[in-house]
Amino acid sequence: MNDEQLYTIGEVSKICNVSRKALRFYDKIGIIRPDKISEENGYRFYSKETLLFVPVIKYFKQMGFKLDEMREFLKGSSYSAHEKGFREKIAELKKQEEEIHTAYTSVQDWYDLIVEAESVIENQVTEVSVKYSDALTTCYLEQDFNYNYMDSIININWTNYLEKIGKAITGPVILWFPNCREKMQGKPTKARILQKIISDCGNNPVMTLGGCMVASCYHIGPHETIRETYDKVFRWTQEHGYRCGEDSTERYVTDYWTTRKSENFVTEVIIKVTRN
Repeated sequence: MNDEQLYTIGEVSKICNVSRKALRFYDKIGIIRPDKISEENGYRFYSKETLLFVPVIKYFKQMGFKLDEMREFLKGSSYSAHEKGFREKIAELKKQEEEIHTAYTSVQDWYDLIVEAESVIENQVTEVSVKYSDALTTCYLEQDFNYNYMDSIININWTNYLEKIGKAITGPVILWFPNCREKMQGKPTKARILQKIISDCGNNPVMTLGGCMVASCYHIGPHETIRETYDKVFRWTQEHGYRCGEDSTERYVTDYWTTRKSENFVTEVIIKVTRN
């Protein structure tokens, strides 16, 4: 290219791999103006120096800048505009990164739960097993448990609480019962609704689950029949030389959030155990 040569809008389009429509729009908003406009036919002509703004714009677009945000940069009058604009863009992108991480984690965890439930149902995994449960830090809220499972799992108070403290959660809804035998007997009891937190919970109360040996058993079907699985866990642990702890955890793998067909509900009953 000759430095003194002027190029038509069509030539600029081919050389810079940018559409004529985009070039006309750049002119309209004052980002890239032609160096000359023919008085006879209104044709636009650009110098080589003006052409070189196109790669700069493309790179700024790659960094996430909008055209209006590039205006000060393209003037090139000082570093201060770049410094301020880049600082603001870094903060904006950091926030977007956090939002994407939260969304990705939530979707991935929910997908994993569906796969887990499908595997449990397909293979009828309903035997008791003893395993080490990894420690899990959760956010929680105390509540009265009245055996309305749907109201406890899709929990409006819990949702409002999380919004109030500004925390995102992921994974299955979990209910922790301080006395599993009272719960089995249908007595009025307290419970804690818990879920894994994605970010630091700050000064808000947290509860760590796991970090110990537990007896685990999947319950397939309605929550109202979950006592059968508790009975199975107690019988198995007694027969195999284990002592059950006082509290229990119900981890709702699939529930009302996923399906309204209670026969497809999958719940993991978890109780701490020690050797007799």
